[in-house]
Amino acid sequence: MLAIMAADSRYGFYEFFCGGGMARLGLGRHWRCDFANDIHPAKIAAYSENFGSDVLRPGDVGEVAPGELPGCADLAWASFPCQDLSLAGPRGGLKAARSGVFYGFWRLIEALQSEGRAPRLIGLENVPGLLTCSGGADFTALCEALDAGGYRFGAVEIDARWFTPQSRPRLFVLALRKDIPIPADLALGAEPDHFSPFHTGAISRAAARLPDRLKASWVWWALPVPPRPNESLIHVLEPARAAPWHSPEETRRLIAMMSAPSRARLAQARKEAEPSAGALYRRMRVENGVKVQRAEVRFDGLAGCLRTPGGGSSRQFVVWVQGGKVRTRPMTAREYARLMGLPEDYRLPERNSAALHLAGDGVSVDAVAFLRESLFEPVLEHARIAALAAE
Repeated sequence: MLAIMAADSRYGFYEFFCGGGMARLGLGRHWRCDFANDIHPAKIAAYSENFGSDVLRPGDVGEVAPGELPGCADLAWASFPCQDLSLAGPRGGLKAARSGVFYGFWRLIEALQSEGRAPRLIGLENVPGLLTCSGGADFTALCEALDAGGYRFGAVEIDARWFTPQSRPRLFVLALRKDIPIPADLALGAEPDHFSPFHTGAISRAAARLPDRLKASWVWWALPVPPRPNESLIHVLEPARAAPWHSPEETRRLIAMMSAPSRARLAQARKEAEPSAGALYRRMRVENGVKVQRAEVRFDGLAGCLRTPGGGSSRQFVVWVQGGKVRTRPMTAREYARLMGLPEDYRLPERNSAALHLAGDGVSVDAVAFLRESLFEPVLEHARIAALAAE
């Protein structure tokens, strides 16, 4: 099992829709997991394999009783399903079956509130499509729940590319109990009037749509801009002999599927003196009224957003160009894991499809670590000092 916990676990948290435990890894050695829940068998097995099963409660979140949640957590984390919110899906919203399980989670938070032990912080992670799903009504409904539950809240969009070579923008709704003070340097006095990598136009528009009573609970969280990583896609790839490459015929088929812009990018890469590593995925496009599957490739040092292996644009491929020659192969599960920030000693499921699903459906470990360092721990430490001063 991963040895990430230390004897000085200062903070306690609940991890809902825990998947393979990526939020737990991001929170790190000073955070103690008191409860974890997921319904997916392969993810449950991976979580148990890496962390043990002492705090793991398998099953539907709607069947969890409030009494199963111990104590008063510093944080409740929920990376709830995104299928009904994603721009790539049918967008059924929070009323649909998969993303609607948010309310099973929220029922527990309401129960803890009634018992006087609501978590100090709430961290919700999902796709940016949550902001616009159902014409913005779903996001307003979520904010309504947070406000009624006694929380101030705000949203930020964080792309995993700040930390690892993967383009993966995700929405994080971050809420703090109203009885806990916010440090002055962690909240802006008003909507930022300058470029912010975390407060996108979509977030600004969603905040503007909120009714005034909810705007009163809105927080423009102030996060530092992290340095850009030095690592690019080529640094996370397996050695050339460690992964099976496509046959020349399979590579030619992928090239034949490329759109014109992708063909131009490939042609440029073939002219370069140094080797180039690109990421390719397939997607359906409508051309002249007809659906056509196209291959899209990028050579900007990033992988596209990893997805679960069930979708049409799901599996990513490596495109290796050297000396004008092109080779292609599927991206491996371990490469997926590295792009998600999982450590090398993390034990992936043995079945390749299960390993790809676990990684593609997870939260960036480094994004959680960034929130821990920049927001969660400063807020909790400020509250601790304020409480001591009031005694």
